[in-house]
Amino acid sequence: MIGLNSARFLNLFLFLNFLCLWCTQLHSQPATLSLSQAVDTGLKNYQTIQAKRNYYYASTSLRQNTKNEYLPNLITSMQQGYGTVNGAYGPLAAVGVAGAGGGLAVASAGPVSTSQNWNAAFGALYLATINWEFFSFGRVRSKIKMSSAQVDRDSADLLQEQFIHSVRVSSTYLNLLVAQRLVEVAKSNLNRTIFIQQAVKARTVTGLNPGVDSTQANSEVSRAKLLLIDSKNNENLVRNQLAQYLKVAPDPFQLDTTLFNRLPTELNTSASVSDNPQAKFYKRRLEYSDQTATFIKRSILPGFNFYSIIQTRASGFANNYSPDFPNRYTQSYLDGISPSRSNYLLGVSLSWNIMSIPKIKQQVNAQRFVSAAYRAEYDLIETQLRDQLILADQKLENSLESAREVPLQFKAASDAYLQKSVLYKNGLTTLVDLQQALYTLSRAEADKSLAYVNVWLALLQKAAASGDFDLFIKQASTL
Repeated sequence: MIGLNSARFLNLFLFLNFLCLWCTQLHSQPATLSLSQAVDTGLKNYQTIQAKRNYYYASTSLRQNTKNEYLPNLITSMQQGYGTVNGAYGPLAAVGVAGAGGGLAVASAGPVSTSQNWNAAFGALYLATINWEFFSFGRVRSKIKMSSAQVDRDSADLLQEQFIHSVRVSSTYLNLLVAQRLVEVAKSNLNRTIFIQQAVKARTVTGLNPGVDSTQANSEVSRAKLLLIDSKNNENLVRNQLAQYLKVAPDPFQLDTTLFNRLPTELNTSASVSDNPQAKFYKRRLEYSDQTATFIKRSILPGFNFYSIIQTRASGFANNYSPDFPNRYTQSYLDGISPSRSNYLLGVSLSWNIMSIPKIKQQVNAQRFVSAAYRAEYDLIETQLRDQLILADQKLENSLESAREVPLQFKAASDAYLQKSVLYKNGLTTLVDLQQALYTLSRAEADKSLAYVNVWLALLQKAAASGDFDLFIKQASTL
């Protein structure tokens, strides 16, 4: 009975160890990174997109600030002081202290006495002013339109950067997929060359093959090892590039290998080149430049201003204070700051800087030249995108044809290699013929790995030219 319990305990212990080991291996395996997940991660983390997004937020705030400029200026001030009110006849100017960034000037108002006295009391001034340019002949409205055009430009710039980065991440993802597969192809090629090397050595030892075959086989093994090293270096380079685009550590990625086994089903798009985010950005930039020229042109126009002032004063000096009655003042703080006299003023003014006309005229001309330059660049990007779309269709057609032909090539190369290896083992062919068959098989294996991915790359190029990224991502990502 004790032995039976011990056996059960041992079985349970072994089962738990196996379960823990299985869970550890399961969690240690990296999760598969789908193409859509890679794109989403890149859009979320990439620094350039974050910068463009902040530029857009900044221009949005500036647009709201421009709208707020239409509000009137309401300024209030209150001052309370203590001092003398000696007056003196004489000219003066409100000039600050030189070299000190300006200074304060005394603005005391009092009678002119025959000698200096130091009678001092409290005084106060309360002031509220309103200044409102209520009509500017469309100048403020054009500035608001210019700010809105800037928001549209920065928004288009953000969308353009997101679109370009999505294409960039997708292209690098596919390139890394190919690089990883080429590493596997290089490993397979190395295994085959090692197998040939072992077969050659065995036949050389028995005298069935000359010693030169063994030397040549050793050379091919070294060549296959170097090819594997180059493939690994290329895979590391592309992986590091993808990690930069995703802003993650350049650890090995487990990618979606189903792209090697399937092709896209939808190859056509109804999107126009003018809807491409890159073309839209150039168009919004042109519109912003045109609005800027309109605003500069209208900035020479006059403006109507409504202004209102209300002023209240307080003084510790009596209204009949004079050199003959120098004691008619009080040093009471409350009496000195209590309002005693008020004035108000309402008015409308028209202001126009006539000399701004010749000054701003050249600024308008300069901005129009900038718009002409932007228009030429807009035409250039549209032409390039149209040509890229035509090239993408041609590349897509050729890639599909290659994808249909590659399985035939791979089967023929596999059969040829098998035939040559059997003939070599039986001494019916030379090592050169066998190695030639090996080269053909390795090339066909690499072509097979690239064929389907080239179709996806061609579809990505078409999506990048047309601006219809959904045409690619909805078919390429399945996880």
